[in-house]
Amino acid sequence: MKEKEEKIKKEKMPKKENIKKEKLDKEKETSKFVQAIKKKWLIDGTKTCVLIILIIMVFIAINVGMQSLDLAPLDFTQEKLYTLTDESKERVKDIDKTVNIYFVGYSDDDADVSLAKQYKSANEKIVAEAVNADNRPDLVEKYGIESGSTGIIVASEERSKVLSSSDLVTYDSTTYETISIAEEKLTSAILSVTTEDIPKVYFLEGYSDFTLGNNMSYLNIYLQNEITEVDTLNILSEGSVPEDCDTLVINSPLKDFDDIAKTAIIDYIQKGGNILWLNAAMATSIDLPNVNEVLALYGVNPFEVGIIRETDSSKMVSGSPDLIIPSLGYSSITEDLYSNGVILANATKININQDELENLNVTETDLATTSENAYFRTNFNNSSTTAVEGEETGAFVVGAELEKTITEANDETGETALTSKLVIYGENYFASNYQLMENSQYAGIQLAYNKDLVLNSLAYLSDREEDITARKSTGTVTYTATQQQDTIVRIIIFAVPVIIILIGIIVWLKRRRKK
Repeated sequence: MKEKEEKIKKEKMPKKENIKKEKLDKEKETSKFVQAIKKKWLIDGTKTCVLIILIIMVFIAINVGMQSLDLAPLDFTQEKLYTLTDESKERVKDIDKTVNIYFVGYSDDDADVSLAKQYKSANEKIVAEAVNADNRPDLVEKYGIESGSTGIIVASEERSKVLSSSDLVTYDSTTYETISIAEEKLTSAILSVTTEDIPKVYFLEGYSDFTLGNNMSYLNIYLQNEITEVDTLNILSEGSVPEDCDTLVINSPLKDFDDIAKTAIIDYIQKGGNILWLNAAMATSIDLPNVNEVLALYGVNPFEVGIIRETDSSKMVSGSPDLIIPSLGYSSITEDLYSNGVILANATKININQDELENLNVTETDLATTSENAYFRTNFNNSSTTAVEGEETGAFVVGAELEKTITEANDETGETALTSKLVIYGENYFASNYQLMENSQYAGIQLAYNKDLVLNSLAYLSDREEDITARKSTGTVTYTATQQQDTIVRIIIFAVPVIIILIGIIVWLKRRRKK
């Protein structure tokens, strides 16, 4: 009878009371489970030890299982410095050759080793591992790695490349920061040992203060991360542009080309050679007839003394009219750079003779232009932030690609058109060391994004459009733990938890004795 009454009462209870009662029942069940653990396990010291051992074994088993899965490490850095980018995965996914990456003298948990192992997720033919020099003396002997030192071997069936640990980083000499370029170096090495044809880029020397060894060393470092061979060219000693030159880089001539140089460059153009031209703004007038003769082949008029200044606040950096953010035109060179943009400092305008382009068989593609509100300042003593009377205003071209047809295609013979391309920028600081030496907020932005503009231009001119991309922004590491600091961190991670467990056991034993 009582059971029936209880049942009727329960059915009449409001839904909220039923829910509350269910919660209480669950809490009672949980409490019973906890009490059972305390009574049946914790009272008996032996059983307690067994329980602790079981927990430790489960923890070890989970760790071993996770390691066997070879999962990518968790990366909480803003720029994902320890995670392989989609760009790198895309570039290696179609490689059909086996590539082995051996980290000689590295530990298996090294950050660079972990990064290299992630290539396997994009292409199973790329395998990275840490090896011991004692266990693999064949590698040490074959690739000339000194005993006791570290090295990275990237090897395919046909070719191999050896990197040192110092190759995976570079340094900012002004901030003394270490900049990781591990992914760029490894991706470049993988592609270089699997690519059949590697383009060669020559930098013209003898006519400018900007050379690979002087003011352009950072660009040299970034170029070494690309699938490109780089060399310098003294055209007076060589007498011509080498036959293996895919792209010739000319950087802000401060004196006129010698006749030998002019003839050699024109001959190179007539054979279908490509040129990347970087030109700084001119502060004084310089007579450069031979230089101008070369530019005229593409319809480019001589550069003028002066710099471009912006008045549109959305097209300048921090209210500085000399630091312009140009609009990027549609091109394979710039298509991956729209979201980040580029910054040009003290740029000059590129004067293109529109009336002559057709006669020269040249087509123009604008790569970078200013706003309509920009102006061209020739009087450097004028400090006005707006255009004054007599100053030219309007949208100026600061980057362009000009393609010159040397010979037309012949359908009857099946011959393709022979063309020569010129990619030209009215600024060169964005590709020089000066961008890194500026002690200001925009220096980091220049380093992060502007290098892509020049690297993409070189990839395009070298007919390697698959290498055009928005590259990973490098991060900086300003702190390295000493051996003593490393030991302290390890003690905190491993010893402290053990001490806490021991203290817990001692306290439990004391309380048990009191009972």
